[in-house]
Amino acid sequence: MATTRERILSAIRTKLTGTAGVGTRIYRSRVEPLARAESPALIIEPVSDTPAQNTCLPTLDWSLAIRVVVIMRDNVPDQAADAIIESLHLRLMSDLTLGGLCIDIQPGTTEFTLQEGDTPVGVIFCGYLVRYRTNVDNLSTGFS
Repeated sequence: MATTRERILSAIRTKLTGTAGVGTRIYRSRVEPLARAESPALIIEPVSDTPAQNTCLPTLDWSLAIRVVVIMRDNVPDQAADAIIESLHLRLMSDLTLGGLCIDIQPGTTEFTLQEGDTPVGVIFCGYLVRYRTNVDNLSTGFS
């Protein structure tokens, strides 16, 4: 059985299916460069996962920082990516428990990186904090 963290990351990928302008170009932890024809695209990446011991229960409360990276090629890539960012945000915020896998999802910092090329490239990092709970001794048992 997969850990609750892996099930959450998988659920986020599923939740983002149908994001405006992206189609099926949604990747998990992709490290290979994207070909021009593969953009716009989304890449889902875990950033950190921090536990806190719950003193009254035999559980751990986790804070999973993730980022959804938007890759866009356009003359003004950050502007062209705006509808994608709006769509992915709406999809993630529509069910804050991801079907009961987590306690809450909170939006975080959005960062913009613009790069020169034959067509300018925008790499926009959309941060989110996912809070979830597991048993102390079993990372596969989650509670919302």
